[in-house]
Amino acid sequence: MENKSHAFAAGLFVLAVTALVIALAVWLTRDRGQYQSYELSSRDGVSGLQPQAAVRYKGVAVGRVTHIGFDSQASGNVLIRIAVNVDTPITPTTFAVLGYQGVTGLAYVQLDDDNEPHPALEPGESGLPRLPLRTSPFSQLFDQGPVILGRVQEATERINQALSDDNQRLLREALQNFGQAAGSVQALSQRLDATVRLRLDPALDALAPLAQETAGTLQALRQAGAQVGGMAAEIGQTAQRINAPGGALEQSERSARALSQAVERFGTVTLPRMERAADETARAARLTGRAAAGLSENPQGLIYGPGRGLPGPGEPGFLAPQATGAQP
Repeated sequence: MENKSHAFAAGLFVLAVTALVIALAVWLTRDRGQYQSYELSSRDGVSGLQPQAAVRYKGVAVGRVTHIGFDSQASGNVLIRIAVNVDTPITPTTFAVLGYQGVTGLAYVQLDDDNEPHPALEPGESGLPRLPLRTSPFSQLFDQGPVILGRVQEATERINQALSDDNQRLLREALQNFGQAAGSVQALSQRLDATVRLRLDPALDALAPLAQETAGTLQALRQAGAQVGGMAAEIGQTAQRINAPGGALEQSERSARALSQAVERFGTVTLPRMERAADETARAARLTGRAAAGLSENPQGLIYGPGRGLPGPGEPGFLAPQATGAQP
């Protein structure tokens, strides 16, 4: 009897502990948040999506999946019902897509916003609003798998054709030609190296003094250019002084006018006078010449005056004077 009482007490204790554990689990897993339910309808498969799967908005957990079934309004579509926290900013641009967690294959519902609002979807029999469910990238990859495999097979066949025996032979010949060309290039490079070492290096050594001389020449040219610039400035200043009012140009013009007037006055007044003086001088010279000639022919004219004198004794034409008394 005592053993039965101990067993009964132990059973009660186990039941009490179990109830406490269950109550603690319920208390820990309780959710006091307010949720808004939405429905998603998709023709694509939802492999990996389970009830109580997470619902995330831009990566933030905002709810969970409450039901997965078939859509009675669209034959062949999968109907997903989700509960989303009322604080989630659901807008007319919000859409849903299935996301996958790493390599586990477990799916969740990812909510995001688009740039443009979507047309409103008619609610189902439950009256809950619906959100558009887009095809996930993995589903698109799965749908494009046969096309991708076909292209991979085509590329493999082309690679096999490119690696055929004939093409391999041509490739070997091309490699041999490349090797010969590389040898020729190496020989040419050696020749060029020898040419540079034997011919160009001395010329390059001579370039340094030439460069120094060129630098000196350029410096001299710069100095000459500076001097020419100074001279040009001085010439410009001189030209300004010459062209200024009362300057050398104006004075030269005045001197030229005065000289022109003097020449004109010389031609009109002085020159005629000089011509008359020259005429008088010529006439006086002629008279002087005549007087000298007369004096040379008749020197006694200085004593007896002008006229030819009588010839004296011994001169031609001399006549002795006749006696004036009686003859004996």
